Amino acid sequence: MLQVTLGFSILLFSLGLDQSYVREFHEADNKPALFKRAMLPGLVLLVVTVLVLLSLGGKLAGWLFDVPAWHLSVLVAVALVASYLSRFLSLVLRMNERGLAFSMSQLLPKLLMLAIIGGYVAVGADKDLTNLVLANTAAITFVCAIYGWNTRAEWLAGVRTKLDLDQLKSMLRFGLPLILGGLAFWGLTAIDKVFLRTLASFEELGVYSVAVSFAAAATILQSVFSTVWAPTVYKWASAGTGLENVHKVSRYILALVVLGFALAGLLSWVVTFFLPANYAAVRWIVVSCIGYPLLYTLSETTVVGIGISRRSSFSMLAAITAFAINLVGNWWLIPLFGAAGAAVSTCVSFWVFFFLRTEFSIYLWKPMPRLVLYAFTLVSVAGAVVFTLWGEALKGWMVGYWLVVLAAWAVVFRGEVLEVVGFVWRRQQLRA
Repeated sequence: MLQVTLGFSILLFSLGLDQSYVREFHEADNKPALFKRAMLPGLVLLVVTVLVLLSLGGKLAGWLFDVPAWHLSVLVAVALVASYLSRFLSLVLRMNERGLAFSMSQLLPKLLMLAIIGGYVAVGADKDLTNLVLANTAAITFVCAIYGWNTRAEWLAGVRTKLDLDQLKSMLRFGLPLILGGLAFWGLTAIDKVFLRTLASFEELGVYSVAVSFAAAATILQSVFSTVWAPTVYKWASAGTGLENVHKVSRYILALVVLGFALAGLLSWVVTFFLPANYAAVRWIVVSCIGYPLLYTLSETTVVGIGISRRSSFSMLAAITAFAINLVGNWWLIPLFGAAGAAVSTCVSFWVFFFLRTEFSIYLWKPMPRLVLYAFTLVSVAGAVVFTLWGEALKGWMVGYWLVVLAAWAVVFRGEVLEVVGFVWRRQQLRA
């Protein structure tokens, strides 16, 4: 519940200005002033909201944990503010292409969290809610401090600048429509768990959560690519060059997406070695679960026209439509298939999300070849759906299906494969 609340609050209180900051960064003459305009309104709104909630005593903790303790509310409040600040400070590192500092700041809080929990075990601390929330808050606050130190030149310069209200209004016009779309996207990724809790059982929710955890390996691609891609595209747009590479990058990501689906279908049996017998269904569910990170990553390469044209309402429409489909899909499939139904609904919804983002981008910007794009993703998603719902009965047939997909992949993307192999070979030769 804490993680859900943190994600929701960042989305809501940022007012879409974090996306405006990314969009305007390379075109802004005064980047510290841009940072202040992006961060300050939401920060003021968040602090006021947090103070009002704290004035109610332990209500905040009561709503989240069903434990109305004031000290827990204070810890949650600190985590909310630190998370918000970290979001904007991380954008400074990201947009200035300080990859190492950004990566270390992502890694350190996780290491700190492990160290704190390890310390609890070593000293025999109580395994209670307070210590768990304290560990999370400490890790979040630590990363905020690291971000603050690494970006001190930017935000200190921003403090001294004057707030330009006209520029702020322009940024809000771009960012505010993204809030509704962002909330729809948040629901798109969270509604499956809500429906499983309501329409199924804790056992089904547990199986699904484990499958999602295994599928999270695919989020490495999503996280790395999303961190690098948006700043690069907007830098190209600002310079007026490089945008011809968008289709080439899309082909490479498509190749990785299809390869990911095929290998997951062929190798999903490996997860059974790490799980007890009552989690055997994870083997079939995990293939649909990777649809979210893979298809979202691919959509990031095809959606650039919406950002370049500043028509953010189209992103909102894509997210809302996909969310509505996921609502219907979960309501229909979970009573029939449990966790497998939730995985299938989310996977199909993300294909719709990818499709709409692509079509809207083409409408607002310029056409791009998409026959191979849609054909391979449809084949992959259809295979994932059948594999998840009926894979146990079609074992041999599904192996054959994924092998055919892999063979087609090798033929269609042979140019990209040879180019990557050639690049790696040349790098090795240079090192030698």
